[in-house]
Amino acid sequence: MRSIKQPGAPPPERIQWVEARGRAFAFTLRAGVPLLEAARRGFAAEGFACGVLNFSRGVLGPFAYVMPALSKTGENAAFYSETFRPAGATRTKLGSMTLGTRDGAPFFHCHGLWTEADGKTSGGHMLPDETIVAEPFEVAAFGIDGAMFTAEPDGETNFKLFGPVAAASTGARTTSRAFALRLRPNQDFAFCLEEFCRAHGIARAKIHGGVGSTIGARFSHGGETEPFATELAITAGTIAPGTSGAAEAALDVALIDYTGGIAEGRLVRGDNPVLMTMELVLEVLE
Repeated sequence: MRSIKQPGAPPPERIQWVEARGRAFAFTLRAGVPLLEAARRGFAAEGFACGVLNFSRGVLGPFAYVMPALSKTGENAAFYSETFRPAGATRTKLGSMTLGTRDGAPFFHCHGLWTEADGKTSGGHMLPDETIVAEPFEVAAFGIDGAMFTAEPDGETNFKLFGPVAAASTGARTTSRAFALRLRPNQDFAFCLEEFCRAHGIARAKIHGGVGSTIGARFSHGGETEPFATELAITAGTIAPGTSGAAEAALDVALIDYTGGIAEGRLVRGDNPVLMTMELVLEVLE
């Protein structure tokens, strides 16, 4: 399986996780409000300080983003491009977001694909402090109570990355057992989730959110992404018994690589290692 040498030593624990409670709901992002604040308000209205969401078609503007890029210094295995600020309205195709905290304030990690006003199709990592909701649009959210995604320095990758930590309950109404997860580099995405579910007695689960990167990609439809640095959003994901009865992950994703190549599809199990990180929430179904 492919692997990338990271600048720091790999911690022995390859999955950061916190068990929590959660609930799925939908809300509408308000126009004229920064995307970060619009998301925060939506979760807060349901009693949550943290959570994940997925969205499809929406309109953003002003808008700023970065794409994956090669590292110019060698201090990281890969890095970010310069900041792009397309003029006019940018129309999203899909996206996934983790809402948590950084330096004691609300922050998000959000990847997606979109079409800019001049017709250019692109994608990458949205910047929370420069992205405004231009028109109201609905998102599918999952709030978590008892855990918080918090950005902290990560010695392995030399980035400040979201990871779940235990948090005091906000008293939000919840309906499901849930796990907030962060997968570390150089382990297969699907196999990692499958092993986690086996270890925790989870037979079926639904993935909510899903933001991270893989080392290129191999898809079940036969397509491949060769450039190793990607920005990825999960569009749908489940864990369920396969033909053998063992848990199998079905992971549908969309990504952009550092050359601007865009790909979508279901990841092949066993051949899609994590590059830097993968954040998501597992809702336990049984």
